[in-house]
Amino acid sequence: MKEKNFIVILDFGSQYTQLIARRIRDLEVYCEVWPYNVSLEKLKGPGIKGIILSGGPASVYAEDAFLIEKAIYHLGVPVLGICYGMQLTCHLFNGKVSRSAKQEFGFASLMLDETSDELFDQIKNNEQVWMSHADHIEILPPEFKQLGHTINSISAIKHISLPIYGLQFHPEVTHTVIGKQLLANFAFKIAKCAADWKLSSFIETTVENIRTTVKADKVILALSGGVDSSVCAVLLNQAIGSQLQCIFIDTGLLRLDSGWNDIQQLQQQFGLNVMRIDAKERYFNSLKGVTDPEQKRKIIGQLFIEIFNEEAQKMQDVKWLGQGTIYPDIIESVSVKGPSATIKSHHNVGGLPKEMPFQLIEPLRELFKDEVRKTGELLGIGHDFVYKHPFPGPGLAVRIIGEVSPEKVDILQQADHIFMEELHKNHLYHEVSQAFVVLLPVQSVGVMGDVRTYGYTVVLRSVNTTDFMTAHWSELPYDFLAHVSRRIVSEVGNINRVTYDITSKPPATIEWE
Repeated sequence: MKEKNFIVILDFGSQYTQLIARRIRDLEVYCEVWPYNVSLEKLKGPGIKGIILSGGPASVYAEDAFLIEKAIYHLGVPVLGICYGMQLTCHLFNGKVSRSAKQEFGFASLMLDETSDELFDQIKNNEQVWMSHADHIEILPPEFKQLGHTINSISAIKHISLPIYGLQFHPEVTHTVIGKQLLANFAFKIAKCAADWKLSSFIETTVENIRTTVKADKVILALSGGVDSSVCAVLLNQAIGSQLQCIFIDTGLLRLDSGWNDIQQLQQQFGLNVMRIDAKERYFNSLKGVTDPEQKRKIIGQLFIEIFNEEAQKMQDVKWLGQGTIYPDIIESVSVKGPSATIKSHHNVGGLPKEMPFQLIEPLRELFKDEVRKTGELLGIGHDFVYKHPFPGPGLAVRIIGEVSPEKVDILQQADHIFMEELHKNHLYHEVSQAFVVLLPVQSVGVMGDVRTYGYTVVLRSVNTTDFMTAHWSELPYDFLAHVSRRIVSEVGNINRVTYDITSKPPATIEWE
């Protein structure tokens, strides 16, 4: 499919690059994110209908600026530069980009100088756009004309004779109300793409590719009960059935109602082969006395690898290792900023060792998270399962501040279960993006009945976000929070104080560790 009809996004380090790709795919047009310094020969490959140049934090006139070959503009496919991408285009065509005396960050009104161009079809004048730039175009290249402006900057341009466009604002963010229409105009009217990226076709094609690739061999998969590994397991199972062996490692660090319970649901519905490994004692012994967050993550990740490797070596005739790798993982691994090692250690339990004697199969590697969820639903996995809140790979270990122990895990599991239960009961679970409880290494004095207590403090955390890069604390009703607090203090031993975190990201992170 993609060989016949897709758009390439060249990444210059913008925090919004993945959003561009998601918006294009929302139009049912396939696209991929490539590093800005990809070879010219690769960009001549079959099926590329358009190129988008992303934004980025650098200045095009800086010594270490990310530059591309000017020949890219002459490949015969339309080019759209966004923010840095527009400034780079001007720079390469001998315009002048400089520091702006009036920098723009936030909302702006776009005034159109030319309304007849295809890029602005069905777009009205003075629409709201989102700006984020300190540089501006001081002198437009002679081969370009201005299509739009704000009170402070040239904001839309086009080459006089070639299909080369530039936008100073960000059409990919939801704050730009005309963004979807602009990207649709570029994809369909200018790049002449077809809307043929459909997840139903993806499933059909992927199942056939898995069968062709694996043949009669066996595949093993580490199944955590999370969305990515679960959708991967069901997709592999649809393709090869009993040739798939899943391994669930019970770390003892999962939520009270998740993990093995979730996997049993998948077993019953899809007939998955799952082997359960009880590793709780090994994990608690390894974490004893450890308080540093990063050390906890590393111990958990390394132990996971060791246990999985031990079990895999016991199996006969296994040639393939399945993994629920998704497209953002691929993008981060080739990012212009380098692999996101810190991010991965925070969110995942760790990669499996390269020396394992298996070939890798990653059926979800082309999908974004929202596409993985939609694929799961198309495969028959329940809505509530595929739309579960994100859960960190190290589990509750990074929601217990300080040393982890079986007693603390038990306390946190019970408190967290009450919070989740009440969110569901009050139809709030899917109204927030992520919610959980944190157990603090703090004990305070309380009074319960006529008895003086000395118990733990827990923090309720709930955020709303569209991309998890930024997040705002959820403004949950006071009576709801009061009810949750009463239940936790009444029903969970050793807790006598409940607080609510009202810090957004930034300055805080969503997780506490």
